[in-house]
Amino acid sequence: MTRRHAIAIPTLLILALLGTAWVIPLLWTFATAFRPPGQSVAVGAMISADWTLENFARAWSYAPFGRYYLNTVILVSGILILQLVTTTLAAYAFARLEFPGRNLIFLIFLLQLMVPAEALAVPNYITMRRLNLIDTHLAMMLPYVASAFGTFLLRQTFRQVPRELEEAAAMDGCGPLRTLWHAFIPLARPTLVAYGLVSVSYHWNNFFWPMVVTNTPETRPLTVGLALFAKAVEGGSDWALVTAGTVIVILPLLVLFLIFQRQFISSFMHSGFK
Repeated sequence: MTRRHAIAIPTLLILALLGTAWVIPLLWTFATAFRPPGQSVAVGAMISADWTLENFARAWSYAPFGRYYLNTVILVSGILILQLVTTTLAAYAFARLEFPGRNLIFLIFLLQLMVPAEALAVPNYITMRRLNLIDTHLAMMLPYVASAFGTFLLRQTFRQVPRELEEAAAMDGCGPLRTLWHAFIPLARPTLVAYGLVSVSYHWNNFFWPMVVTNTPETRPLTVGLALFAKAVEGGSDWALVTAGTVIVILPLLVLFLIFQRQFISSFMHSGFK
């Protein structure tokens, strides 16, 4: 056995254990969601032939999941569009434009990565209340308009673009914005895809801030709606109904990951993570 194989085998075993630890709760959730109401949810009962879609119909009628889905799509797509604009412009400025204190400002900007979003909930809530935006989609979006992670990711990509390409664009009469659009963004497409997937996943699952600033089903996303749904369903004791609601919430992300897993991994391999 070579030294390379000796290192690879323990690594594969660790990955297999981690994968198993991750997939078992997921399998239990799906199996329980398809169980007839009132049946046992023990591991041994999962392999029986009794399956039903009744739990999903009950869950869908019990809570306005259709409205929650719409709110979540508005939230996720709105944040992603705003972030792509702000992070692209900021990354280009930090990577290519020369101005006093550029590196210092960038380091200060990166401090955002060290501050958890929950720590800013109170000042953000006060700001939203003063703007009269509580219980609106915009209130959920505004704290996430800028992203230090996205800016850092794109800055690293833009720094790798050859200077000759930028100079050629300038000789053709392109200003900074046209150069960014025609020369930098096409080359950064894998990074943009990778960041887009991360942003969608994070904000689809985000719970704390939407819970703070939403009060009605007209604005609540899926995560908050699911929490209230689980609490209302017999105190969370009806596991078949609760897990059916959980599957309704997580299924789109699982499907997207299964479809785009190759693109997701490939995007990160080309986005500066070597």
